[in-house]
Amino acid sequence: MTTSDQLLSVRDLTITAPGRAIPLVDRLSFDLAPGETLAVVGESGAGKSLTGLALLGLVPSPLTVTAARLRWRDRDLAGLSERDRRRIRGREIGMVFQDPSAALNPALPIGDQVAEALRVHRKLSRTAARAAALELLERVHLPAPAERCRAYPHELSGGMLQRVAIAVAIAPEPALLIADEPTTALDASVQREVLQLLAELQTATGMAMLFITHNLPLVAEMADRAIVMRHGRMVEQAGVLALFESPKSEYTRELLAAIPGTVRPRAPE
Repeated sequence: MTTSDQLLSVRDLTITAPGRAIPLVDRLSFDLAPGETLAVVGESGAGKSLTGLALLGLVPSPLTVTAARLRWRDRDLAGLSERDRRRIRGREIGMVFQDPSAALNPALPIGDQVAEALRVHRKLSRTAARAAALELLERVHLPAPAERCRAYPHELSGGMLQRVAIAVAIAPEPALLIADEPTTALDASVQREVLQLLAELQTATGMAMLFITHNLPLVAEMADRAIVMRHGRMVEQAGVLALFESPKSEYTRELLAAIPGTVRPRAPE
């Protein structure tokens, strides 16, 4: 596949901090095709989350972002105005964070928050947005969605909040969903449900996914390809099957050796 066929093309993405000699992200390059799941995996401090934030223009000051190429479809993200970046952010690229409460307004009922995303990005009327919000909450398998539409975030469990955050993120029908450690704060049974939900939504919508995680077994389950990062640098990039069966980097081999039991990547589709 040529670069022009890619949904996202990144070359030499670098993120630096004042007074720090070593970049937080150092010359990271990758492509992402429509419908593909690319995992970004590494330990804490590897630069995974900053990479996702950089794509959305959300890296906080005083950090500095540079790139030889940061191309979304046929547009140069680095050259866009903040207004144009906001149009892409949410509407074309959605993001699910590790802490769902950080993405939700504690003062608004969850139904209103999903409806607001629909009104802003899909230009629905208030009545149509409310109906579509209920449908979305049903789609993400929120229990008793008609009742919980009126609930506030503090009244829901962590797993329910993550379902709501996913509903908000997919409301505009984005072409790419960035999932940043979306299950880390959840217990094992709820984690499994949320992962199944993300896979189900991706199959139904055809969206691509950038799946950020420290958990290699989740990479085996969710991804088509993976980038392994360490201290801001990419140490390996490969298809998931090749990554698990014949890793090239010593660091990747160490990560795999630390996993108890046997992990088998999903069969390619």
